[in-house]
Amino acid sequence: MATADPNFIHLSSPQKENGVSESPGQLDAGALFVLKSRGSWLHSGYHLTTSIVGPVIFSFPFALSLLGWAPGLLITTLQALITFYSYNLLSVILDHHAQLGKRQLRFRDMARDILGPRWGKYFVGPLQIAICYGAVIGCILLGGQSLKFIYLLYNPSGKMQLYQFITIFGTVPLFLAQIPSFHSLRHINLASLLLVLAYSACVVAGSIHIGNSRNAPNKDYSIKGSKENRILGAINGISIIATTYGCGIIPEIQATIAPPVKGKMFKGLCVCFGVIVSTYFSVAISGYWAFGNQSQPSILSNFMDENRPLLPSWFLLLTNIFTLMQLATITVIYLQPTNEVFEKWFANPKMDQFSARNVMPRLVLRSLSVIIGTTFAAMFPFFGDIMALFGAFGVIPLDFILPMVLYNLTFKPSRQSIVFWANTLIAVASSALVAMGALASVRQIILDAKTYNLFANV
Repeated sequence: MATADPNFIHLSSPQKENGVSESPGQLDAGALFVLKSRGSWLHSGYHLTTSIVGPVIFSFPFALSLLGWAPGLLITTLQALITFYSYNLLSVILDHHAQLGKRQLRFRDMARDILGPRWGKYFVGPLQIAICYGAVIGCILLGGQSLKFIYLLYNPSGKMQLYQFITIFGTVPLFLAQIPSFHSLRHINLASLLLVLAYSACVVAGSIHIGNSRNAPNKDYSIKGSKENRILGAINGISIIATTYGCGIIPEIQATIAPPVKGKMFKGLCVCFGVIVSTYFSVAISGYWAFGNQSQPSILSNFMDENRPLLPSWFLLLTNIFTLMQLATITVIYLQPTNEVFEKWFANPKMDQFSARNVMPRLVLRSLSVIIGTTFAAMFPFFGDIMALFGAFGVIPLDFILPMVLYNLTFKPSRQSIVFWANTLIAVASSALVAMGALASVRQIILDAKTYNLFANV
């Protein structure tokens, strides 16, 4: 299946061991300008953290309320282990091909080289772009909702609509999208990592404060609803937990690492999962402890009691500012796959990256990308429900099924080996999770359908 392809870095024999590329002239403009390989393992840790950890962690107490203490924490732990294993498998495959003299820079490169050209062109590539651009729209929507929360906190009778706040927030990634390369985001993504720790600490502190206050809600940890609703709720909870670990751009992040790359991504994953363990579990446990089965889909909603804040306004303001700032960084990191495609199609790799010939189409196309995403977020404020459905069909296959298949095809472990059967079991279980996630998402869409209006002020 492997053929000569300008989308790969071809290495000469003496350079295969250290992964040094032979010539940048062999790269297309997308790889050359957006996926510059200049970063360290620490930078990859920043990128990984920004791409995985975000305000989605506010839904963890709600997921636990659908599952209960023991099943919820067990599934959260198990999913963390599977995710680390899966992402490390992708890194090992990428290291292996780099050692063989063909460093793969994109997810579609991996699929084309291992599964065949059509898999990369018609399945993995489009699926990744759709998931990443969907994440961009989702982040802009969440940013607008956070701005509206701040507005109503200080002006409860305010008349401004959600679409106005979405438009205001959209101006931030409009400027940040012009940052030329993935590697150039390293300092912004370090700030993102610190912001995650900051707002997670705020949420934990707020939950503990409310849980110990005189007006603390009754701590009921029973699972509500009929048997049928409890089963569907459990499926929904598992889907929520699984998708919060999604990334979808592991190869592109590894592509930013300067050669030799062997072993560096593992260190970056350790940095990222250090943040995951310290934030996911602390937010999940403190939030569920404080609110029990009254936990809302976003824990921040529990900090309000009929529009009356249960915490000081300045504290809620600070938490939302941290969240807003990190949402902007997540938006930009998920713009990178589309940025790379734009550069590949419209930039000239033989000219300087900052020449007028390359800057003008970059400015226009990246701006249009953000403007279109902002428009979709404003028009479809229920996009989160749609994204949950698409996430089941996209995030889980890319992050938890494909890595297992690619590893087994690349290294061909014995059918009697533990690795082969572990990978097969994870792939089969993840396939079942796709079906369960789709079922839960469709059910939620049906329940929320009555609120679906263009430019709805939800």
